[in-house]
Amino acid sequence: MKSARHFLFSLLFLWSAIPILSAQDDDLLSLLGADESTDLVRNAFKSPRVINGHSMEMLRAGVLDFRILHRFGPVNQGFYDLFGLDQASMRIGFDYALTDGVTLGVGRSTAKKELDAFAKFRILGQSTGVKPFPVSLIWVSGVTNNGLKTPFSAVEANATRRLAYYHELIIGRKFSEAFSLQISPTVVHQNFVENELAPNDLVALGIGGRIKLSKRMAFVWDYGLALNRYPEDASLNPLSVGLDIETGGHVFQLHFSNSTGMNERAFLADPNGDFFDGDIRFGFNLSRVFQIAKKP
Repeated sequence: MKSARHFLFSLLFLWSAIPILSAQDDDLLSLLGADESTDLVRNAFKSPRVINGHSMEMLRAGVLDFRILHRFGPVNQGFYDLFGLDQASMRIGFDYALTDGVTLGVGRSTAKKELDAFAKFRILGQSTGVKPFPVSLIWVSGVTNNGLKTPFSAVEANATRRLAYYHELIIGRKFSEAFSLQISPTVVHQNFVENELAPNDLVALGIGGRIKLSKRMAFVWDYGLALNRYPEDASLNPLSVGLDIETGGHVFQLHFSNSTGMNERAFLADPNGDFFDGDIRFGFNLSRVFQIAKKP
């Protein structure tokens, strides 16, 4: 119960920041001359996620995005485990856009039975017209809660120790109809880590991109460069490559990744496989959007 209360308090903190950041969004856009002659650049990515991480793309106001992220076991386990298909982990999530510039999301993963929630804000949008702006600036803050009965071996798992937080700034640009690129400086804070040599505050730089192959298909990738991970092994950094397939209201994505976790704390802080040694997992992400509220 304490863990649930702490998680709810964290959600309320994220909710309290919405009016402030939403007002800042409106003020900044007005300074840029966001009127009929200035248009936001859209469809840099076909989804609010690249593969693992958030993308610079935002949902339209009133849209609910129902997401299923599914990842199998390592392919290098061979035929006995059908190259990982006998194993699976998943995350199910719901993201809802209060406005064009504010999205809230919640999800639950089978890995560590982890519950996560986030708030995502557009600070500035890439725009064209009379007063263009060259990039999009997106802020994301999230909280996670480890739901295992006994997540730690040496200490009691109280409510505080179960929690972790992350904050990231996404800086992205749609260079053309065929190419988009973004970077995302990120900080992950874990209230408790069992290994004393591992940092409570992990600093990372995310890199993601999209290359359009056809009207309905695109190649996507994302990578997380952990700057102070222990042990300092670049092969443990999360790397994912995939193919987006757009089918009307669905975006179906096939991908390979060396990470099991599917939230920022998990894929940046938890151990990952060696991508180039075959310790990778085949998976798919499915996104289905619904227009819940009337368009403004």
